[in-house]
Amino acid sequence: MTPLHPPGLSGQNVNRVHWVLGTDLLLAVCHCDAQREFEDPVELWDWLLRHPEDHHPSPVPQSAPAPKPRPANPA
Repeated sequence: MTPLHPPGLSGQNVNRVHWVLGTDLLLAVCHCDAQREFEDPVELWDWLLRHPEDHHPSPVPQSAPAPKPRPANPA
């Protein structure tokens, strides 16, 4: 059985454009993982092709610091 769609491309020069279901918006996804929604496809492509001048990947969330141990209550 053959797949319905070819495998997705990846790499340093692969940008993606997704239609946001139920809206008139397009989601631009840069190869650096930066994302932004647009109504105008021309603005979308301008943003994608200006890389890296106008966007950067989202920062990786840092894990919350470990809670400090509480002193034991004397009995």
